Amino acid sequence: MNLPSKILEQAVEQLSLLPGVGKRSALRYALHLVKEDEMRVREFAEAIVGLKTQLHRCRYCHNVSDSEVCPICSSEKRQRGIVCVVENVQDVMALENTQQYKGVYHVLGGVISPIDGVGPADLEIGSLLRRVQESEPAKVEEVILALPTTMEGDTTNFYLSRQLRLLDVGVKITTLARGVAIGDSLEYADEITLGRSIVHRIPFE
Repeated sequence: MNLPSKILEQAVEQLSLLPGVGKRSALRYALHLVKEDEMRVREFAEAIVGLKTQLHRCRYCHNVSDSEVCPICSSEKRQRGIVCVVENVQDVMALENTQQYKGVYHVLGGVISPIDGVGPADLEIGSLLRRVQESEPAKVEEVILALPTTMEGDTTNFYLSRQLRLLDVGVKITTLARGVAIGDSLEYADEITLGRSIVHRIPFE
């Protein structure tokens, strides 16, 4: 793509690094910003930079937060003894939208995938095990495995269940009821189906 400006070319190059954004879409976004008021563009740029300089990961669940502890983990209204293990932040949002789950979360940051070079050490598994074993910030009575119904998700579920049982602390291990189709990600499931899945969760075998 031949562009008349190096500055424009650099902007397009950076925008095209975003998931799902091709060169043509990136060019359209860049030209839109060119037409915008300078103050609005500065606000846009500051918001993007803020994602790296001001956004936190919750010290307990690893969800994104404006503070060291996220609003879910700090809420007195949540059942802190029930921890729902999810793949990513989008899954937290999906489950929260159902308004059916009253426990807390633990974001792994991915699933075990040898093909992609992702092993247990690359995920927030160690912090989950410490959380259960040390009862910090609260005693964990149940862990819900709410990972994708894919081969990688099932592999991770199996690994987690084995590691949790090795702790020998009597924690209950459950998984979502199979209202969620095999191979689906939680973020794409409709809210009613997802809500029923979390309410009618079953023991993990």
